[in-house]
Amino acid sequence: MAHQINKAAVIGSGVMGSGIAAHLANIGIPVLLLDIVPNKLTAEEEAKGLTLEDSKVRNRLTDQALKNMKKQKPAPLASTESLSRISTGNLEDDLGKLKDVDWIIEVVVENLEIKKALYDKIEGVRSEHAIVSSNTSGISIEAMAEGRSEGFRKHFLGTHFFNPPRYLKLLEVIPTKETAPEVLDFIVRFGEDRLGKGVVIAKDTPNFIGNRIGTYGLLITLREMIGRGYSVGEVDSVTGTLIGRPKSATFRTLDVVGLDTFVHVAKNVFDQTEGEEKEVFRTPDFLVKMVENGWLGAKSKQGFYLKEGKEIREIDPATLEYSPQKKLKAASIEMAKQQKGEARLKTLVYAKDRAGEILWNILAPTLLYSAEKVGEIADDIVSIDNAMKWGFGWKQGPFEIWDSIGVGKSVGRMKEEGRDIPAFVQKMLDSGNTSFYQDEEGVLTYFDGDGYSSVQINDKEIDLRKWKAGNGVIRKNAGASLIDLGDGIALLEFTSQANSLGPDVIKMLLDSLEEIENNDGYKGLVIANQGKNFSVGANLGMILMEAQDDNIFELDFMIKSFQDAMMKVRYSKKPVVVAPHGMTLGGGAEITLPAAHIQATMETYIGLVETGVGLIPGGGGNISLYRKHLEGMPNGVKADYVDIAAKVFETIAMAKVSTSGAEARENNFLGKTDGVSANRDHQIYDAKQAAIALYEAGYTAPSKRTVPVSGEPGYAAMIVGAEGMHLSGYISDHDLKIAKKLAYVLSGGKVPYGTEVDEQYMLDLEREAFLQLVAEPISQQRMQHMLVKGKPLRN
Repeated sequence: MAHQINKAAVIGSGVMGSGIAAHLANIGIPVLLLDIVPNKLTAEEEAKGLTLEDSKVRNRLTDQALKNMKKQKPAPLASTESLSRISTGNLEDDLGKLKDVDWIIEVVVENLEIKKALYDKIEGVRSEHAIVSSNTSGISIEAMAEGRSEGFRKHFLGTHFFNPPRYLKLLEVIPTKETAPEVLDFIVRFGEDRLGKGVVIAKDTPNFIGNRIGTYGLLITLREMIGRGYSVGEVDSVTGTLIGRPKSATFRTLDVVGLDTFVHVAKNVFDQTEGEEKEVFRTPDFLVKMVENGWLGAKSKQGFYLKEGKEIREIDPATLEYSPQKKLKAASIEMAKQQKGEARLKTLVYAKDRAGEILWNILAPTLLYSAEKVGEIADDIVSIDNAMKWGFGWKQGPFEIWDSIGVGKSVGRMKEEGRDIPAFVQKMLDSGNTSFYQDEEGVLTYFDGDGYSSVQINDKEIDLRKWKAGNGVIRKNAGASLIDLGDGIALLEFTSQANSLGPDVIKMLLDSLEEIENNDGYKGLVIANQGKNFSVGANLGMILMEAQDDNIFELDFMIKSFQDAMMKVRYSKKPVVVAPHGMTLGGGAEITLPAAHIQATMETYIGLVETGVGLIPGGGGNISLYRKHLEGMPNGVKADYVDIAAKVFETIAMAKVSTSGAEARENNFLGKTDGVSANRDHQIYDAKQAAIALYEAGYTAPSKRTVPVSGEPGYAAMIVGAEGMHLSGYISDHDLKIAKKLAYVLSGGKVPYGTEVDEQYMLDLEREAFLQLVAEPISQQRMQHMLVKGKPLRN
């Protein structure tokens, strides 16, 4: 039978288990969360007169995990609604409920015997089609399956999530020799399509792929730092964003992970390897001492770093004393900062200074180790590269890095230094090839040990950079490009700085709408991009410059053009689908709201944040959000326009930003029929399919209708709230002025309750208020502060 997952169970409610349960609930799957029955009462339970037989005590661990989910940072839940999909219980009273679930995920303590005893219990109740997997980070999957029935073994595998499961993309799937191929295929596809993960198939070896290479790299870094006399801060200053790694670099990352966790992961490989490799995984004495002292990093507020007041201090491994954080200074660092991509990395790695010395001596062994492990920890280099990118936030995996610095040149230097070159690498060079990856007529291939094979990617992945390289663009200007996505769908991509919306983007938007409306070959338009954020709003620098020069006529024209363009998105004859992701703020939200369909991601943070820079939305955002609230009303329920206006007022005045795609729906930035893609890499595919479906269902643009407003009663209600906040000192005089202008726009001005006004009237009110505020010196100070400091000014 074809597998499907309608209900799941997670056994083990610690940080990892509850995180996995939350992620499943976020994507809409009901989850049963189970844990052991406590064997003694807490003081609080004793005081209440409870006994070990009370269900509150028996389910304490899972009930507490649910409470913790609401407070954890970063939040494991995409919305409080996700909680309603998680039911709790314990392994004694609720074991029988496992017969109704399709996937059982074990996340208990890392002890083989405890896991095997649990599988014995599961085997007695699971249905014959249920998949069972372990989230172990290093225990052998084959060893766990020993002694189980054939049916169990066919449905058993490892599924190693990375923490926190909602945010980290990597999912390592580890089959045993007996895992049924259809079970493996199903979990891989389910992991990508429903869980939104980047899935790699790992072999059953200590710590699998990500932690094996990652831990090796971190331990080599520790060894080189101590052996070559670098400080913790010096190493971190060159092993972060400078070389395409996360900002937390090496030691801040270890502090976040937890030094106890890191030592446990390293010991796992140490115990299962031998010779030179074993020695690398031996935990340095000073690290053992730090763990004994309870200096575990972020969770104990002391690790490699210690914050004293506002000062960050770093540890000296030799003395275990803290001193002010240092940064490495070298000529190559300054040179590299002027460069991008491959040139930057080459400059650093081959530099004859202290930055070059440490980076070469960290990278060279890590690249060699990764190549040695091809075939042992994974079948191919692509899995290793992806594991490091998705699990550790590296911009490039080891083999991509190797290609960047030049395989031939680096291997020449490695040989001079007496390093052993793995046969896999030597074979590639001997066959006359100089890179692990090649582009063969638009198809990316990788060296597989004999020749080159195509990199397999999910059909739903559309990489715009590669797409443009292969298919070109229809037209482009400095701020945006129009691309033919195939199947009758065009795509508008922002290419401006931070995807900000200026006149060039608006011009390309209008051209794009004209192109699809007047060309019968097009069914619709998708507005999307693959930048870090969808758009952080209008070009604030340009607006401020015009305001400071008193060019109100020019600003009026600019804002009117922006409003008109947003209305053209709404009333386009063919469907416009907008695909926001990451930060979708201000103008980014305003271009999203009028779309025929919004295809967001789980991590879409959308909000109208203009009050933070002393303004109100000026591109139709007020009426668009008000209309979304009206459309979100249940059928047959009489709308209370005062209440609706007040909700929209609060959202905009407080510059509220949704913390997920699910919350964006709750805040009415998304409507009932708008979509949320679990996998960011599939978002453009999903948006394209939505545009095709709308067109083929006979799409017609919404007709222009008047909008009922709350009028004077609504204005009065909003002002009462704002003045109350002003009196209590919560908002400033200028905040109150902004609030009054916003209330005037949202209420429709001085008109009776329920008055039907046309859109243009509302847009004119909005534009007038925007232009009055942009001329205010206090607003201009706020805009200036945001541009310079990147955060709001409270003046």
